This record gives sequence, structure tokens and C-alpha cells, in this order.
Amino acid sequence: MSTAILTGQPVPGSSLESDLRSLGFDVRVASDAGDTETLLATVPAGQRVAIVDARFVGHVHALRLGLTDPRFDAAALPGAVTVRPAARQALTRALARESSDASGSTAVAVDSVADRVVAALDADGVALHRPDLGTLVAVVPTDPQTRNEARQALAAVDDEAVRLRTAVKSRDGFFTTHFISPYSRYLARWCARRGLTPNQVTTASLITALIAAGCAATGTRGGFVAAGLLLIFSFVLDCTDGQLARYSLQYSTLGAWLDATFDRAKEYAYYAGLALGASRGGDDVWALALGAMVLQTCRHVVDFSFNEANHDATANTSPTAALSDKLDSVGWTVWVRRMIVLPIGERWAMIAVLTAVTTPRITFYALLIGCAFAATYTTAGRVLRSLTRKAQRTDRAARALADLADTGPLAEALGRLLPGPARKTAVLSAAFGAVAVVTAAWVWGPGWQLVAMAGLYVGLSAEAVERSLKGPLDWLIPPFFRAAEYGTVLLLAAKADVNGALPAAFGLVAAVAYHHYDTVYRIRGDAGAPPRWLVRVIGGHEGRTLLVTVLAALLAPTDFKVALTVLAVAVALVVLLESIRFWVTAHKTGAPAVHDEGEPA
Repeated sequence: MSTAILTGQPVPGSSLESDLRSLGFDVRVASDAGDTETLLATVPAGQRVAIVDARFVGHVHALRLGLTDPRFDAAALPGAVTVRPAARQALTRALARESSDASGSTAVAVDSVADRVVAALDADGVALHRPDLGTLVAVVPTDPQTRNEARQALAAVDDEAVRLRTAVKSRDGFFTTHFISPYSRYLARWCARRGLTPNQVTTASLITALIAAGCAATGTRGGFVAAGLLLIFSFVLDCTDGQLARYSLQYSTLGAWLDATFDRAKEYAYYAGLALGASRGGDDVWALALGAMVLQTCRHVVDFSFNEANHDATANTSPTAALSDKLDSVGWTVWVRRMIVLPIGERWAMIAVLTAVTTPRITFYALLIGCAFAATYTTAGRVLRSLTRKAQRTDRAARALADLADTGPLAEALGRLLPGPARKTAVLSAAFGAVAVVTAAWVWGPGWQLVAMAGLYVGLSAEAVERSLKGPLDWLIPPFFRAAEYGTVLLLAAKADVNGALPAAFGLVAAVAYHHYDTVYRIRGDAGAPPRWLVRVIGGHEGRTLLVTVLAALLAPTDFKVALTVLAVAVALVVLLESIRFWVTAHKTGAPAVHDEGEPA
């Protein structure tokens, strides 16, 4: 429940009180600042409270944006201010001060209590969110003429049309923008009017994608066609959940996590379904499926690492970035550049169409080629930006990169033993170590030479992260580690040449990748990285890589397959249980609501 306190003399014929009730507010009326302070004291401390000038004229959606967004502890728009429980004390202090200052003043009756409280909160340094209202009206008229003008402006703008338009993500891919959003926004409104939540729609999208994966696993042409159609429908629902969140302002920590992690689960489950379907037809494409998952995951960690390294850097400019901004000012280049990075809309559309009309092998070939090109394009651009900008990275950015590195106890212990001052070759160490272990797995396969190279990889990993990661290219270190670990597992499973080894490796990489995605979303939500005990228990990237090489050298291929399966199940259980515990607890304890607009995934 929320409470709104209307201040001042109510205006005859105004719909403000009913508008506030339609937004879920219990409305009370106060005559002045002192009366407002008295009423505020009667509102339970756990409730959202709003103070609104009784003369306010504006669209209902303007009030919704200004007074009900759960992501912000305090927000304001002309003639109105709202706070959640976390900012309640600041509001009480500001109102008490304003009430004291205004006592005995003859101007109180015409002053806007809400606007004076906003000024007091600003003076106290309280962070106030002020929504971008665009064409929406939100004003406090002071005379009949301005009130009439405000009402005319109100009638000239259809706030429902604005609400529908702004429900669509401001930055999206070509396919999503032109082929999905024109109708998915209406589906979002339909869901909102029936009381459905974004989390329910997200879950429906996951279930639909899993059914699509099951259809693909049948290996029949009819199953492939059904899988493609269901994958597209799953993506429609995936767009709808975010649009529903924006349409109804139903943001939450749990919802952001579900949306992000379910996207990865849907895509990678579909890869597994395609591989199973191909196997039924006598074509083993598990290596391609695992390769596609490895490539896509490494692409994402490049995005995450670069963004975390640079989003709060100072002097964050470069000639490359200036050229990119210039290209974005030309209409057609914007869409071309968004399409060639193969965002989720274009990627899923391509997968769906190729599944329906070709074979899983062709689908994976196209996916690998497209993702490889996109990865090369985006990574090259980011390297150029990093080399040409003079950014000063913060301690927070360095901490985020260290968390994304996922360093385990072996590299930690070795790093403390390394002699001499911290080195400036972090990226080179990570790159050389990754190339060495992956090349050894490719050339030699299972054996003690590979174990020796894995030992070298552990040492170089320790050297790479022994100092604060503030170098211009240090954001490349986590992607190098991901490529080394995932690539080694893929190659050793392929070299085992035994039925079930690649599916077991697929499961292991999926479990570890989930842990890495979970780390990203915790950092994005300002919740910190997973606890160190979890990273130590599952070994860190270098510990897992070394363990897999030792198992491959010691065990027969069939036993190695079993070991991979056991390791996959163990990692998945530990990581999933801790992740679910953390996010459910965060949701129940009222963690700040978040909603990630980010880059197209």
C-alpha cells in the first residue's frame, strides 16, 4: 500500500484524487505544511508516501512515472514528490524544517508544499529521480488561465499512446524494432490489464523455448519447423516481459536476474536440442553446439568486461569513440552496425529460420560464422577505443574485472609467492597462457605435456591478476580466461572420441558459464560478486582447467566422460543452490529494483 497526501485547497472538477487512487495510493488531504507533517507521522514507516499539490494538472502516466517507479528511493516531478521507506527520514526532516519555516507566514496557502520539500531534499543532497516526461504534461497552475492552458495541453496528448511507445526499449536491434515490437507492446498491455507480471511472462518464454528445444530434439522435419516457430514465439514473449515491466513499472531485482539468466538458458538449451535432433538423424554436431556456446559466452564476457571497465572511467573519450558517435548520427549506419553484431533478435531469427528449412549442421555453421564475425568486429573496435582513450579507471572497475576473472585458490596462493614488484604484462600473460593451454589441447590432446601447459597457465594467470586491473586492455583478461577454460574442455572432450563425452562437456561448460553470468548480474545490480567460498569450492578458472587436464591424462576416455559428467553435476548443484538462495533472499529483503536496458544481448 502507498499513501498520497494532497496539499492545499482541492480544485473543483479535478480528477487528481481519482488518478492517484487508480495508481494504488490511499489519498489523504492536508491544508498546509503543518497538517502535512501531522498526516505524514500517521503513515506506517514501511509504506511509500507521496506529497502532491492539490492544484496539479497532468497525465496519469506522468504521475505513474514520477510516483511509482520502484527503482528509486526518492523521485519528484512538478508539484509532487515521493519517497520509499529508505528515504523516509530525509522527507520527514525536510518537511519538519519547511513546516517550521512557514509557520506564521501568510503565503503558505498559495505556496507549493511539494515543491518546497523538493528544494529542501535537494539542499540536503538527497538523490531525486526526475523522470523524462517528454510530451506528457505535469504542471501546477497558479491561476485560471494557466489551468485552462494546461488542460488543453493535457487533452492534446494521448498518454496511453506515449505509454505504449515508451514501453519499447530505446535501443534495440533491427529485427526486434521492426518485426517484434510493433505488436509485442500490445501483448504487453494485454498482460498488464489481466494482472500478469513480467516474471510470469519471462517464465512462459522459458517454457516455450524448452518446448522448442524438445521439438528440435525429435530430429524430424516437422519437429524442426515447430521448433523454429516456437523459438520466435519465445522471443516475442522475451520482448513482452521487458515491455510489460516498462509499461506497468514492475521492476525488481529478481525479475532482472530471471530475464537475463533465462535468455542464456533458452538459447543454450536450444543448442542442445538441435544437437540431439541431429544425432537422431546420424549426424553428430555436439562439437559445433559446444563451440557455439563457447563463442557466444566469450562474446558476452567481452561485452561485460569492457562495459564494467569503462562505464565510470574519467576522461572517457577517444577518437574512435567520436567516429562511432558520428556514424550513429547517420540513420542507415545505425541499423547496419546493430545488425552486424548479431544481437539476440537477429540471432534467434536466423537460428529459427535455418532450423526450419535446413539442417542443424548448417544452422550451427551459420551461427559460428556470424558470431565469429560479430565478435571480431566488436572486440577490434573496443581495443581501438581502449588504446586511443586516456581514461582513468576507478577502483570499482578494477574490482569488477578481478571478480569477472574468477581466480581460484591456486592462482591466489601463487600470486602471493611471486617475487618482485607487480608487473605490467597482465594482458600478455593471460593471452599467452590461454593460447598455450588451448594449443596444447589441440595438438597433443590428453597427456602430461598438456598438464604441464595447464600448470604454466596457472602460473601466468596468477601473474595476470596480481596487480590492480587498471590497464587500458585489462578488460581482455576475463575473456582470455573464459576462452582458455571452455576451449580446453571442448577440445579434450572431442579428442576423447567416445559417445557422451561432448554432451558431458556441454553440461560442464553450461554450469560454469551460469556461474560467470551470475557473477555479471550480481555486479550489475551492485550486489557484489559471489562469495569467495563459492569460487574456492568450484576451483576458479585455473583450478578447473588444471583438473580437467589431469583427469584426461589419468583416465581412459570412457572414465573421462564419467568424470566430466560428475564434475558438471557437482558444479551445477553448488552454483545453482547458492545463486537461487542469494537472489530469492535479495528479492524478499527488498533489494533495490533494477531493470537492465543494456546492449542487445
